[in-house]
Amino acid sequence: MKLTDEMKIWLEAHFQESFELLKELAQIPAPSNQEERRAEFCKTWLERNGAEGVYIDEALNVVYPIGCEGEGPIAVFMAHSDVVFPDLEPLPLKIEDGRICCPGVGDDTASVVALLQAAKYIAEKKMTPRDRGVLLVVNSGEEGLGNLKGSRKIMEDYGHRIREFITYDGHDGFGVDRAVGSKRYKIEVDTEGGHSYGAFGNRNAIAYLASLIDTLYTMKVPPKGKTTYNVGTISGGTSVNTIAQHAEMLYEFRSDEAESLAVMERHLEAALEFYRTKGVGVTVTLVGDRPCSAEVEETAMEAMCTRASDAAERNCGKPITFGPGSTDCNIPLSMGVPAICVGVYDGAGSHTREEYVIIDSLLPGQKLALELIMHHF
Repeated sequence: MKLTDEMKIWLEAHFQESFELLKELAQIPAPSNQEERRAEFCKTWLERNGAEGVYIDEALNVVYPIGCEGEGPIAVFMAHSDVVFPDLEPLPLKIEDGRICCPGVGDDTASVVALLQAAKYIAEKKMTPRDRGVLLVVNSGEEGLGNLKGSRKIMEDYGHRIREFITYDGHDGFGVDRAVGSKRYKIEVDTEGGHSYGAFGNRNAIAYLASLIDTLYTMKVPPKGKTTYNVGTISGGTSVNTIAQHAEMLYEFRSDEAESLAVMERHLEAALEFYRTKGVGVTVTLVGDRPCSAEVEETAMEAMCTRASDAAERNCGKPITFGPGSTDCNIPLSMGVPAICVGVYDGAGSHTREEYVIIDSLLPGQKLALELIMHHF
């Protein structure tokens, strides 16, 4: 359903409140796997604004079930609480030139606020879904080594009932309807090391790690789909006059085709085995595993994409361009559940400390978020 005039007026009347909420929430640190403070804040806020039955699950998802009793079908709407930044102190925020600037303010805090405002409207009006239960979730673990733990937990707890899954993430006009899978590894190299002068000639873990990285970067990616790879961090060594005994890196590869992911996996295994045959200690730990899409009912996906794009054009002035991406939708899509990701703000600098959101884009995004949820009321 389209937003009624009453719904639009309500959102407009509560906009300043939502803006203050965004400023407060954006400053609460929430590295992946350390979202406790934001989770408690959101749960308390929801309860204070009339939401009943809200709970925090084992994965640190804040879950607000509406009409989900029994075993009937469910529609899920979520936005993630975690940010990529490791800060445990309040995140720095400023407002200037029509922008609200703060690390993580767009990805995904503005989306969380849009979801919370929709939840407040539903609770205040004491609404009940007309065709299926609705699950509103401020979820954990979307970023980096969070490994989609929040989305996985929701699918574990409700998967057999979920018929539709929409997550709010990214800027307006952005949408995801196909999952980009990935594998992420911590790779450690160990050698005997020693004194840089007295033990010169001993093997250096940093040198072998650098050689391994060079080997991985010589690979021509598979032609099917889009496949990428990246070494994101490296560390190791003891001092300038020590032959390094230990060095490590974080390495990932991604693809929107499961077949190409398998090719990348085989290449990595072959490269690692080559260095092991030299007597170098190589330890590999899988730290992230995001699946690609499985077969999903095309009609249901097309209907969701059309509904979301039409709503975006009405409320934000532009349709949504859908494509592949790595989002919370990876988990439901890998299980054959129709799922899309939709952006509800405009801004730039995602995953940088210069991130900002354009303030005038917030209200249209909140209208889009509410309209998609109201489809079931």
